[in-house]
Amino acid sequence: MSDHSRANLHLTLAIGDYDHVRDLVSGVVPVEGIDLTCMRFSVEETFFRFARFREWDISEFSLAKYCSLRAAGDDSLTAIPVFPSRAFRHAAIFVRAGGPVDDPKALAGGRIGVPEWTQTATVYARGALQHQYGLDLSEIEWFQGGTNEPGRIEGIKLDPPPGIRLTPVADRSLSEMLASGDLDAVIAAHAPDACASGQAVRLFSDARAEEEAYHRDTGVFPIMHVVALRGDVHETYPWAAMNLYTAFREAKRRSLERALDTNAPRYPIPWSPANAQRAQETFGPDFWPYGIEDNERTLDAFLEYAHEQGACAKRLTPDELFPDEVKAEFRI
Repeated sequence: MSDHSRANLHLTLAIGDYDHVRDLVSGVVPVEGIDLTCMRFSVEETFFRFARFREWDISEFSLAKYCSLRAAGDDSLTAIPVFPSRAFRHAAIFVRAGGPVDDPKALAGGRIGVPEWTQTATVYARGALQHQYGLDLSEIEWFQGGTNEPGRIEGIKLDPPPGIRLTPVADRSLSEMLASGDLDAVIAAHAPDACASGQAVRLFSDARAEEEAYHRDTGVFPIMHVVALRGDVHETYPWAAMNLYTAFREAKRRSLERALDTNAPRYPIPWSPANAQRAQETFGPDFWPYGIEDNERTLDAFLEYAHEQGACAKRLTPDELFPDEVKAEFRI
C-alpha cells in the first residue's frame, strides 16, 4: 500500500449495483482522500440495517425515510444530492384482474395496501392519486404489510397523520389480500405475486403514457433514493461530503456517456443508445441529474406530498436536506 493510500480516510459504503456508480465502486473513479470498502445488499436489507443500526459509514437510503427523520429533528444522517434510484410510480399501483383498470377515481373510498407508509414509491403514488386524479386520501382505508411476505413493519417510527386510517397486517401478504378481494389496490415498488398468477394487473394499462403526462404537467422526475452519511462521519470529516459528491457525479457522467455511445452499444438492450437519446430530448442533456438546483422541482413536490401524508412532521424545503458543503461550487 502506498503512503498516499495509507493516509486516506477509510469509509464503508453500501449501495446497489447501478451502472452509474460502477466506476466509483470499482475504484476507476477515486474519491479524493477516501478509500472505500463497498458492500451490496438488496435495497430492503440495506435500508433496514442502516435505518436501525447504522452499520456502515455511507449508504444508499430511502428519500422518504431520510426526509422523515430530518423533519422530526433527527440529524443522525446527512445526505448528499446524489440520487442512485429514480422511477415514476404510476406503474406501482396494482388492482385485481377485472378491476378498475385505467380508472383511478374508482379507488375513492376503497381499501389500499402499502408495504410501508414511508416507502418513497408509495409517497409519490399517493401524491399522484391525490393531485393528479383528485382522490381524498383520508377517505381511503389503508393497510400496511409485506407485499409478498407477511410481517413487514415500518422502517422508522410513524404516527399516522390525522384523518388517515392505517392498519398494520402481520399475518397476511398484501398480494394475498388483493387476490382474495380484501383489498381494492396495492401500491408497491415490487409487483405483487398475484400479477404472475394473473389475479392482479397494473392500474394503468399504459403506465408510461400516464407517467410522461405527469412529467409534462409537473416537471417532476421522481427521486427514490439518496446517498447518506452517518452524522458523526460528516461532523468529523465535513470535506468528505463534497469529495464523495464530486466522485459520484464523475461516475454518473461516464455512465451516461456509455449509454449514448452509438458506435459500440454497451448494454444488451436493442436500440439502447436511441433510448438514451430520447431521454435527453425529454429530460435534457443530463437526463439523470444530481445536485439541488436541477432537482428542486422534484424535491419540492416530494416534500409537499410527504408533509401532506404525514410522512414528514413538518414541511421541509429542498435546501434543508443537504449540508452547506454541497450547496455551492467554486468556479475558475
